[in-house]
Amino acid sequence: MRITDLLTTESIDLNFKVNSKSEAINHLVDLMYSTGNISDKEVYKSAILAREDLSTTGIGEGIAIPHAKTSAVKKATLVAAVSKDGVDYEALDGAPSHLFFMIAAPDGANNTHLDVLSRLSTILMDAKFREKLIHANSPQEFLKLINVKETEKFGDVVDTAKTSTSSNDAKETKGYTILAVTACPTGIAHTYMAAEALQNKADEMGISCKVETNGSGGIKNALTDEDIKNATCIIVAADKNVEMNRFDGKKVIITKVANGIHKAEELITKASQGDAPIYHAKNAGVAGDSETQTSEGLGRQLYKHLMNGVSHMLPFVIGGGILIALAFLIDSLLGYTDALGSNAAAAVWFKSIGDAAFGFMLPVLAGYIAMSIGERPALVVGFVGGMLANSGGSGFLGALIAGFAGGYLMVGLKKVLSVLPQSLEGLKPTLLYPVLGVGLIGVAITFIINPPVAFVNTWLTDTLLNMGTTSAVLVGTILAAMMAIDMGGPFNKAAYVVGIAALEAGNLSLMAAVMIGGMVPPLAIALCTTFFKNRFTERERQSGIVNYIMGLSFITEGAIPFAASDPLKVIPACVIGSGIAGALSSFFGCTLNAPHGGIFVLPVIGQPLWYFVSLVVGSVVGAVILGFLKKPLNK
Repeated sequence: MRITDLLTTESIDLNFKVNSKSEAINHLVDLMYSTGNISDKEVYKSAILAREDLSTTGIGEGIAIPHAKTSAVKKATLVAAVSKDGVDYEALDGAPSHLFFMIAAPDGANNTHLDVLSRLSTILMDAKFREKLIHANSPQEFLKLINVKETEKFGDVVDTAKTSTSSNDAKETKGYTILAVTACPTGIAHTYMAAEALQNKADEMGISCKVETNGSGGIKNALTDEDIKNATCIIVAADKNVEMNRFDGKKVIITKVANGIHKAEELITKASQGDAPIYHAKNAGVAGDSETQTSEGLGRQLYKHLMNGVSHMLPFVIGGGILIALAFLIDSLLGYTDALGSNAAAAVWFKSIGDAAFGFMLPVLAGYIAMSIGERPALVVGFVGGMLANSGGSGFLGALIAGFAGGYLMVGLKKVLSVLPQSLEGLKPTLLYPVLGVGLIGVAITFIINPPVAFVNTWLTDTLLNMGTTSAVLVGTILAAMMAIDMGGPFNKAAYVVGIAALEAGNLSLMAAVMIGGMVPPLAIALCTTFFKNRFTERERQSGIVNYIMGLSFITEGAIPFAASDPLKVIPACVIGSGIAGALSSFFGCTLNAPHGGIFVLPVIGQPLWYFVSLVVGSVVGAVILGFLKKPLNK
């Protein structure tokens, strides 16, 4: 099916006047509904928003392609819009989006929307073509440009499985110098954009190349054994699992799918020169997010494993923590002062659910750290290790160690059992790995890890609970400042993990300092864009308003676009503001028993008035410093 079969002149808006992503979605949904091909506008919009929750469809290069497949769609339809000024659509490259294509596909086995996405992503990689679309004078001209480009690229009858150019056909009998595989988590736009970018750059450089896409519609343009045998190097630009064993013994570059789009020339050059390590299937089987897995340092590997555990643990911590905080709030409102959460029936109910969620925290942390290291067979080993660490008194620290121990234990087991005959291969995942893994981690935790770690954990708990005011202020300042250094990166996550560990140990003041440190950066930026307007562009001022909400909600990441565009001014201002807020919070004895929630859990914060004062002071200081560091823009 051609793009022009789904797009009409009536469904093209060349004067797209919106100021935000939400406005853009609302307008496009209205435009889609006006085609008469949507039976329920709200159901369709919900499907669009659900897709955005997975990852933004602002795919970069000024393009956004929101899409949804739902029963509310009568037949496949496409609408388009052009914003000459650009809209902040939260694109992956941070740039404004100018070209919008919204796709509606009906439920069923038909993958029409994937085919259309593939075609759109392919033709939109041409920058000159995008400029022509943006400056089209009428919907008729816009549609004609797409028709001409689509015919030029695919011809009248198209096999959408092909992502390689026609030049590949002439090269098939000779083999290819370079092979590539592209894949993204949703298997849609980025998969095909990376494929097109790599293919075009290879053709431009005169290097024969074939690209396989691992999209939602399945594998297209699959690499053959003969292709792999003859290739000099293979590029794997993927953010999800792809079949890697077939590349054993070949030179392989493993990178992010985004690099396939934005660093195509660099990748093609390295591959053509054979500048890549030899891939050995026994060492890994999944494409990751580094240039090559063998080039990763030990510290980077350990951090990735830790973050895999932390990211899976956080929903349990946040959900359970806030429910426990609600239980405390209910008892407090009813006049109870002792044993909060265990008096009123509603409080007991909320606390029981929160405790259940909290009970999964350490096993999940250890389980997913182990799984990141030793793959799926290590999951049960990590879970059991985390549970034994929790019940054995070594707590959060013990669970961390159990996760890493379980993962590397499984890696060792795989090597030891690799000498078994092929006939026993089926017994490994179902019998040998779980029995031996769980048994060995049980011995390790019980007799080796728990005794010393439980002692350290007890000492640490006593130290935190008996910390003097001066020490508490110093630690609170450091943790709060760390939350603002990289706003979601390693320093931020490390501070948050310490806050959770302190919360588990019964020290509620450090968690309060950690959260206030994460709230300050977006609030400081929001205040600065309000009171120092001439330091920011119009788009930045609009984003600044959103940062009020993000800051109050404890979403530090709202400050990232500003920090990325001007790090030498934004980061120091935010770090100072967060550090001051953390110091004040600790000095006033503010406490927090919920690990998230921002201003919405203010009623359950100890010393809420002083906590709010600390937040305001830190945010204002950060805003004023940033206002002085940044210079007014030239009109």
